[in-house]
Amino acid sequence: MYTPRLKDKYKDEIVSSLMKQFSYNSVMQVPKIVKITLNQGVGAAITDKKILDSSIEEMSNIAGQRAVKTISKKDISNFKLRKGMAIGAKVTLRRDRMYEFLDRLISVSIPRVRDFRGINNKGFDGKGNYSFGIAEQLIFPEINIDQVNRIQGMNITIVTTAKTDAEAFALLKEFGIPFKN
Repeated sequence: MYTPRLKDKYKDEIVSSLMKQFSYNSVMQVPKIVKITLNQGVGAAITDKKILDSSIEEMSNIAGQRAVKTISKKDISNFKLRKGMAIGAKVTLRRDRMYEFLDRLISVSIPRVRDFRGINNKGFDGKGNYSFGIAEQLIFPEINIDQVNRIQGMNITIVTTAKTDAEAFALLKEFGIPFKN
């Protein structure tokens, strides 16, 4: 049976490396990635619903899983926004799809970023989760450049079981995420 490459790497290499680094007593104490969420706010969807539909289609292609609409929770008159309007798209990846996406992100998509000098290591939230943004969806090979209506960015959040940012940083560094020095 097929298992993702990064899942095997976690079991074979990362667990033992983190056990030595943080001197855990049990394998169950070693932090792991729980889920990865991709979120895209589409403010122009207020006036044109087709933009949101194309955004959902692109997010679904990138993630390999169907994206869902995000709905506004309150009225904001300055943005002509009403409660219940669709204003974005999101996908939550878990288990094998999560590892597959992370592998494609690290090995294929991130190296395609123009003038790339590493991902900022200040995106930790204090509880072991890491968030960063991508300026354009064109870095993903699943996106056909000829069919893109507008260039959109997205936020990617990696949720881990780590208790501290140092543990989460070490975990993500072991997975191969290219942080800035």
